[in-house]
Amino acid sequence: MRLDKYLKVSRLIKRRTVANTACDNERVLVNGKEAKPSYQVKLGDVIEITFGQRTLKVEVTDIAEHATKENAGALYREIV
Repeated sequence: MRLDKYLKVSRLIKRRTVANTACDNERVLVNGKEAKPSYQVKLGDVIEITFGQRTLKVEVTDIAEHATKENAGALYREIV
């Protein structure tokens, strides 16, 4: 699954266009490297997203084409 779509489906970022822009502005890292929106997400990838001064770091635990609001949190595990 594409990175921008994964960020939207997992509800880490609200809209796919916003996820696309975040990737283009180098605010999203996958496994410590800048990632393009077309990056193919795999299980075990570590995604870091920078929101202003805050950085969110998660590990991909599942990949699904669709997820409800209740199930979206099961797609990743937050790393502290």
